[in-house]
Amino acid sequence: MPNNDEKKVLLKVTDLKQWFPLKKTKLFQKEQEYVRANDGITLNIYEGETVGLVGESGCGKSTFGRTLLQIYKQTEGKTMYYGRTLTDMAPLYVDETIKNISSGKKKIAELEAKAEALKAEYEKMEDSAEKFQKQAECENIQKKCNMEFLNLVQIIGGFYSLDDTKEAEQLLLEKFKVARVISGLNEENQMEGVDKTKEIAEKKVELEKAEKKLEELRSKYKNDEAFTKYEAYRDNGVDLARLKTQEMRFLRKDMQMIFQDPYASLNPRMTVGEIIREPMDIHNIYKTKEERENRVRELLEIVGLKPDHIRRYPHEFSGGQRQRIGIARTLALRPKFIVCDEPISALDVSIQAQVINLLEHIQKEMGISYLFIAHDLSMVKHISDRIGVMYLGHLVEVGDSDDVYHRPLHPYTQALLSAVPIPDPKTAREKQRIVLEGELPSPIDPPSGCVFRTRCPNATERCAQAKPPTVKVGNRLVSCFMYDEN
Repeated sequence: MPNNDEKKVLLKVTDLKQWFPLKKTKLFQKEQEYVRANDGITLNIYEGETVGLVGESGCGKSTFGRTLLQIYKQTEGKTMYYGRTLTDMAPLYVDETIKNISSGKKKIAELEAKAEALKAEYEKMEDSAEKFQKQAECENIQKKCNMEFLNLVQIIGGFYSLDDTKEAEQLLLEKFKVARVISGLNEENQMEGVDKTKEIAEKKVELEKAEKKLEELRSKYKNDEAFTKYEAYRDNGVDLARLKTQEMRFLRKDMQMIFQDPYASLNPRMTVGEIIREPMDIHNIYKTKEERENRVRELLEIVGLKPDHIRRYPHEFSGGQRQRIGIARTLALRPKFIVCDEPISALDVSIQAQVINLLEHIQKEMGISYLFIAHDLSMVKHISDRIGVMYLGHLVEVGDSDDVYHRPLHPYTQALLSAVPIPDPKTAREKQRIVLEGELPSPIDPPSGCVFRTRCPNATERCAQAKPPTVKVGNRLVSCFMYDEN
């Protein structure tokens, strides 16, 4: 497998949070309570790879998958998608950002000053619970400041260093206005009986002129050190968290999901052909009905079903066949990324192997990236290039599947893998099982500091006072003070 530095990132998730507000139960309750389903997840997913996600039931795996696709709108954090460029999409948040450059820079300066004041305050204090609380507060403000900074500088780049940005604002707005028109024309061009080829070509010429003007302006500051520094932050990816509903709907073509239940995920009143064709009808993929019918038959063959199954209803198929129909529907729009939310948990063992082999074959042929969520650790190891281990909404360890499976570092990963059944009785007797004491804490009121400390056999006083940093150990990322050299 190629080194991560050599591969292209498809999704870059930074400090993602998904908190669900709870209904207030008391008349004069002031503080809002939340279910912290995902709390500060950072993860890169590369093109053509499978990332496995494991953890106990209720730890936030499925929520993370749905939040990545913005089925649940994320509470905080950035989810950058690189399957399309910012110019291709021309989302409305770009215009909002450009029009508010001055106020954005002012807000960043205020947050920086607030963080510096808190830092100066807690650095004078001796180690105590109050100091660690101040430090955590400072870190949260720094994260918020960094997020505001990235929201701005990733779009305007080096222009962030200029005192007067009016010319840059005008040229950027002009570019994205033309790009948005092209995006709309491309959508119309897919409809039956519509030909917008000429208009698209004309607008592309306008876009090239607008981009040329921007490059000329950038070239004026190429020797400016501050401009070059901020220009390095410019990012042509799309921030999914900032998209409007209609814009995210457009990206559904690129990002799909295979659901856990092959029975409930298919409409019993629709034929197999209608189920698979429905995404194409919604997104105007293929101009004629005949082209869509041919694509449906092709998809049925890809997933190992017969083309004449097109007229049958879901109740006429077995569980494994229904899951294949669900996979065919997922592939209808030629996605680049698929969330597989426990796609084999409701199937027999022999059928599980067939579905896994099918997913691997499809990935090899189409270069699709998977987020594979499951409880069967041996199956996750088999299909995944990398594995992420989740506990109470936090990623505690991420690394290559062989490393994580055979040489786990985090105490929770070690306990999780010690519970994997071994078919050899002799080896199983010799294996030492790590039994975790206590129940999984509530995501409404998680433990302070490290969330695993209440069940960890290696927990110390430090674990209760501060969250462990995510440190790199070899090719792995681990959130544990045991590996923190500071």
